[in-house]
Amino acid sequence: MIKGAIFDVDGTLLDTMPIWTNSGANYLASLGIEAEPRLGDKLFAMTVDMGAEYLKANYGLSQSCREIAKGINGIVEGHYFNDADFKPGARELLDRMKSAKIPLAIATSTEKYCIEAAFDRLGYKDYFDVILTCGEVGASKSNPKIFFEAVAALGTPIEDTWLFEDGLYSIKTAKAEGFKIVGVYDKVSEADQEEIKQYADIYVKDLTEFTLI
Repeated sequence: MIKGAIFDVDGTLLDTMPIWTNSGANYLASLGIEAEPRLGDKLFAMTVDMGAEYLKANYGLSQSCREIAKGINGIVEGHYFNDADFKPGARELLDRMKSAKIPLAIATSTEKYCIEAAFDRLGYKDYFDVILTCGEVGASKSNPKIFFEAVAALGTPIEDTWLFEDGLYSIKTAKAEGFKIVGVYDKVSEADQEEIKQYADIYVKDLTEFTLI
């Protein structure tokens, strides 16, 4: 039974992972610096603030971590304000959950103002009981803190709260704490799909395949 649902955003509800994959390299390029190969893979599991710390430490940047984080957000924020769209089935799934009166939470690594701008533009901001960010809770999704805060806000039992997520590291974290997992395919995480299937209670290529409600 689904009594509550927690959704990741990038790569799960919104098709925005590609803009994040190159965000660090694009920021460095704006400073005339060439990024190391596969920098996006190294930054994938980090919050923006953690990524800023990595760039400052490894590229000798004179900018403060706050300035670097602001620069990275500045590169991607236009997509949330202007053209980020739902992945297949996401809109319909949220509508079905709202009709079933299932409380919904967002747990994301992206800054809240970007998430709110996208969902407000798409008309779905009010669907969520709470929007939590890793920056606000002070931990990445390698730590279960954001999931505990989400389930506390929903008031639902962990064992009946489902996490919809495309990131393997997040899935591992939540699964270890007893959450039910819907693993969602995203092409950016292509290499992780077989392992995601091992951890997920349900695996979907896109959200049109989720029929439990």
